[in-house]
Amino acid sequence: MERKTKIQAEDGRQDLVITREFDLPLDLLFRAYTEPGIIEQWMGTKVLKLENRPHGGYQFETSDGKGNVAFRANGAIHEFVPEKKITRTFEMENAPLGIQLEFLEFEPLSEDTSKLIMQIVYRSAKHREEQLKLPFSYGINMAHDRLEEVAGKLK
Repeated sequence: MERKTKIQAEDGRQDLVITREFDLPLDLLFRAYTEPGIIEQWMGTKVLKLENRPHGGYQFETSDGKGNVAFRANGAIHEFVPEKKITRTFEMENAPLGIQLEFLEFEPLSEDTSKLIMQIVYRSAKHREEQLKLPFSYGINMAHDRLEEVAGKLK
């Protein structure tokens, strides 16, 4: 099966660019990144905090069946322009990858389709390479497929 989310990772750089075209209107794609109830469905995680504004913050957490925290991520939102862009930091707790800077841009393609462009900047090329050794491509494709499925039901 073809992976719809594309990852461009040039050798020696400390960033990567992720692009995905969605069969979703722009407003639904943006809502999938900004509404806690939708985020929880497609990410399979709990939204503990989400302040969609400049100088806001967010925190996500996933627990196993016994209530043990399996994943926790947080960050600060630096720029927030509805249906256009979000600039934020991302830090996964207890992971060696460090803090990342994410630039998310949302573009309409037609009335019913839109595009997400994410540039992720890592502290170093080494940190980025560590990320790419993980099943990152598979995971982000699976997450974006789920996003499209969940948000598509809101049409």
